[in-house]
Amino acid sequence: MRSVAATVKEYIDGLPEERRKAIKAVRTVIRKNLPKGYQEAMNWGMITYQIPLRTYPETYNGQPLMYAALASQKNHMAVYLSGIYSSERMRKKFESDYRATGKRYDVGKSCVRFRKLEDLPLPLIGEAIAALGVDEFIELYANARGGVSRRRK
Repeated sequence: MRSVAATVKEYIDGLPEERRKAIKAVRTVIRKNLPKGYQEAMNWGMITYQIPLRTYPETYNGQPLMYAALASQKNHMAVYLSGIYSSERMRKKFESDYRATGKRYDVGKSCVRFRKLEDLPLPLIGEAIAALGVDEFIELYANARGGVSRRRK
């Protein structure tokens, strides 16, 4: 379900009450742990945490480089964590730490799906968000694409 909301507030206000509460709680964790330099925005029909083009314009699609996102989909909610997708080491650690929580592991390449807030290990989400600063994420992205990172200062 792709939203047409123009602002984060509009997106959240348009959600059913139960999902609104869950998305707000996850958003709070993300914002608390988000390293400096990332920007919260509405992009791709969801709440995104991205590197502005003025900081890093060298993306494959001309869009800001997305670090994380938060969305309410048709059958679930999801947190998208590009950092764990960008690093096999980080992905394996995330999976191990997630499974150790005893919560149901429902993860795609970069999306962590959950139906209720209680299904999501919020401290682990916070750790994953805090794991990569802007420069580190740009470096991972550039290396994965076989290029050189040219961040604008």
